[in-house]
Amino acid sequence: MKSVSMSNRHLALTAALFATSISYGPAQAEDFDPIAAVDGQYDRTARVARQIWDWAEVGYMENRSSALLQSELASEGFTITKGVAGIPTAFTAEYGSGGPVIAVLAEFDALPGISQSDSGLRETVSGKDAAHACGHNLFGAGSVTAAITIAQWLKATGTPGRVRLYGTPAEEGGSGKVYMVRAGLFKDVDIALHWHADDENSAAARTSLANRSAKFRFHGVSAHAAGAPERGRSALDGVEAFNMMVNMMREHVTQQSRIHYVITEGGSAPNVVPDFAEVFYYVRHPDPAEVDAMWTRLEAAATGAAMGTGTKADWEVIHGNNPLLVNETLAKVMDAKLRSVGGVKYTPQETAYAKQISESFGDAAKPLSSAGEIQPYDSRLGYGSTDVGDVSYAAPTVGVRTATWVPGSSAHSWQSASASGMSIGFKGAQVAAKSITLMAIELFTNPELRKAARAEFETSLGKDYVYKSLLGDREPPLDYRK
Repeated sequence: MKSVSMSNRHLALTAALFATSISYGPAQAEDFDPIAAVDGQYDRTARVARQIWDWAEVGYMENRSSALLQSELASEGFTITKGVAGIPTAFTAEYGSGGPVIAVLAEFDALPGISQSDSGLRETVSGKDAAHACGHNLFGAGSVTAAITIAQWLKATGTPGRVRLYGTPAEEGGSGKVYMVRAGLFKDVDIALHWHADDENSAAARTSLANRSAKFRFHGVSAHAAGAPERGRSALDGVEAFNMMVNMMREHVTQQSRIHYVITEGGSAPNVVPDFAEVFYYVRHPDPAEVDAMWTRLEAAATGAAMGTGTKADWEVIHGNNPLLVNETLAKVMDAKLRSVGGVKYTPQETAYAKQISESFGDAAKPLSSAGEIQPYDSRLGYGSTDVGDVSYAAPTVGVRTATWVPGSSAHSWQSASASGMSIGFKGAQVAAKSITLMAIELFTNPELRKAARAEFETSLGKDYVYKSLLGDREPPLDYRK
């Protein structure tokens, strides 16, 4: 899609919100140029993003990545609180005093099971079995740049208020933010800001799917598969029977349901009846109640499969996320900020790289010029899931997506991993940092916008709303990637 100009109604709303802005404090706006300030930190964004990309640390094991982000923030005067919510790699970093609290979220975990260089070709890296195929290295680096720029603006203008960056580990299946919400770390936050890597620039009011995952473990009896098969009870039979039952269940779930799995343990040798097998399941739906309903059926199927194969089954819930609660009051203003920043422009060298990547997409390729465009504002359902969803039930939340990947790239692919480690990705992170910085400044100086966002938030929740985590009362699964 090509970018389009905002509607008259959208422009009028945005103008009305901007018109309520208060003065910036002792210094005037023209004394501090936030766009220039972010531009001046490009080297930092690129250096931090590349280093985290090189490390590619998976969920709850991002020790070096977390420490690097903390170091960058501490060097700029932020107060760091380490190991929050019982998670060693989770942290908060705060600058300022008084006034509203604007949160900026930062992720930094990689995806296991994929290896990729930055060459623009499918090229694995020896000894490396994880990669930033969802661009969280960029998310962390870009958010740190934004938070530092916001802090510089607070200092330069004397504006009361606090910017607080949340270092949030294990978004990929670990629900790090959920534990931070449960710990009450967002109770005093006025507005939360986030962003994500993508193949396009958009501030659409995009919600997400609720989801829950678990590792289902079957326990049997080992035996010689040829010499004494009657003495064995195959745990793998239990897993396969369970999977067959769930696959038949797919015909009898609602249209927007998503169920997917991977067998993580199935035995080591065909001539040994396996006494242990494990399958890892995800269940998703826009409505958390529907996730609960499907989950009950999943547990019943596991029990039935165990009974039918003479095995025993147990399961451990690994993570669970609520869907994003969209705040259109904020989303429309974020859209305006993104448009004022603009998209990503490629150099000739980057264009050559992007063409090489684009050739791998076939019919799914998009015009490379779309990286420089802003997609039309709209409301939509996103079919991914994120633990930002739980944050959005703790405080009004808004996000933006920027073209860090070659247009046509899918998340969790070798193409996205490749671009996340080179200049195209770094430029997209800068676009996000600029948009978040401008949004934060607007929020600090526009009490009417904060008030309107809070009113929409409270209306959306309803007066009887009580927060419920989809992962229950379990402690963080710090070893789920080991």
